[in-house]
Amino acid sequence: MKPSTSYEGTVLSVLSRMTRQSEGVRQDVLRQCLGLSSSYLVTDTTMNPAGGAASWMVGFNRLVDVMFALHGRGELELETVNAASKACSECWSVTGNWTGLEECRETIRGVAERLKRLLDENGRTYEGAAVYVP
Repeated sequence: MKPSTSYEGTVLSVLSRMTRQSEGVRQDVLRQCLGLSSSYLVTDTTMNPAGGAASWMVGFNRLVDVMFALHGRGELELETVNAASKACSECWSVTGNWTGLEECRETIRGVAERLKRLLDENGRTYEGAAVYVP
C-alpha cells in the first residue's frame, strides 16, 4: 500500500520533473519544497508511523544535496539558503512540540551543520550577505 503522504516521494518527483522540463534547477521550486518541510514532517510521521520519519529525513536531506550541487556550480541563491535555514528552524519547533519526533531532531541538527559549511568564514553570511537566523 502506498503511503498517503511522503516528503521523499514529493521531493524526488519534483526534482525529477524539474530536471526533465527545464535546463536547470528552479530554485523557486526548491524553496517551495523547503517551505513544506515542517508540514510534511507532521503529516509523514502522523499518517505513516512506520516509515514517515524515514521518508521525511530522506526528502529533507535530498534538498540539501541539491543545494550543495548548486553551491559547487556557483549558482546557489541567498534566498534558497535563507529558505533552508528557516525550514530547519520550523522543523526544530515542530519536533519540540510533537512527541515521538526525537529521531528527526538529529536529522535537523545534521542538516543545519551541513548548511553551516556553505556559509562564509564568519558563519553569518553567504557570499557577503546576511543569512536568516531564527
